[in-house]
Amino acid sequence: MANAREMYHGFLSLQTRGVLALPPEVRKRLLLDSPGAQVEVTDSEDGVMELRPQVPVPASQAWFWTDAWQARERQADEDLAAGRVTSYDDGESFLASLSD
Repeated sequence: MANAREMYHGFLSLQTRGVLALPPEVRKRLLLDSPGAQVEVTDSEDGVMELRPQVPVPASQAWFWTDAWQARERQADEDLAAGRVTSYDDGESFLASLSD
């Protein structure tokens, strides 16, 4: 994370049963202040432990967060920003354009 701006640096004490308590301002900023919030943990060979906040996704919505779908979402956003879209006033106009 050499390019990331450091927002918090401090020490945490390991509590009973291996629990780490994050400071309230960190929990709030990272949206980890509600029950069930999840953190991804990566333990590297060099002794670095990384924590990344994660938002649990319902199984019925997992398709939306796949890499392939997110790539298509980014493409759609680019198309919208570049004006590569067509708007229709109603469904009939849209259907008529399909037969053109």
